[in-house]
Amino acid sequence: MHILITGANRGIGRALADHYRQAGHDVTATARTPSGDEVALDVTDPASCAALATHLGARAVDLLICNAGVYLDKGQPLDGGYPAQMWAETFATNVTGVFLSVQALLPHLRAGKGAKIAIISSQMASHTRAPGGSYIYRASKAAALNLGRNLASDLAADGIAVGIYHPGWVRTEMGGGSAEISVEEAATGLVARFAALDMASSGLFETWDGRAHPY
Repeated sequence: MHILITGANRGIGRALADHYRQAGHDVTATARTPSGDEVALDVTDPASCAALATHLGARAVDLLICNAGVYLDKGQPLDGGYPAQMWAETFATNVTGVFLSVQALLPHLRAGKGAKIAIISSQMASHTRAPGGSYIYRASKAAALNLGRNLASDLAADGIAVGIYHPGWVRTEMGGGSAEISVEEAATGLVARFAALDMASSGLFETWDGRAHPY
């Protein structure tokens, strides 16, 4: 199985890449700024996405994990915070970047049999989790959730299943040291979720440990 992971130079993306490699799968790990064996990919740049597609040649992609993301507005004040440029940068990565990655790799996904797309969103996308603050991140992850739901509809005819996932509150640079679960726990749970994804469940929004999450 060939698995392509965006944002795989650290955190959950790196843990997923390591897990799949240890299981014997073929992994293409990407990063905006590669620090090891990653392939360069800036998901906000159409030319970079096209270059990745060219790099892959005729290779099929069996699982695309859209993991690249940013959380720039943590702690921003409502009065005077959340500058417009921060909105633009966040949406460019967390929403447009997902779409551009999928769009560029559609031929590779269609080349496989039973290909899957996994979009890492967040429980902060849900209307049930609205305690205020983090407006930009919450809005971007809600948009990524909506994007995934619509992709599931459009790609059904191609037999490509799409799942959207809350990875848990994870002890990463983004999640912070007081988060609930380790990177390894999140990766193990997500791998199980991706394996279970099929056409019957395409469009789901699910947590890392298998619970359906309200939209």
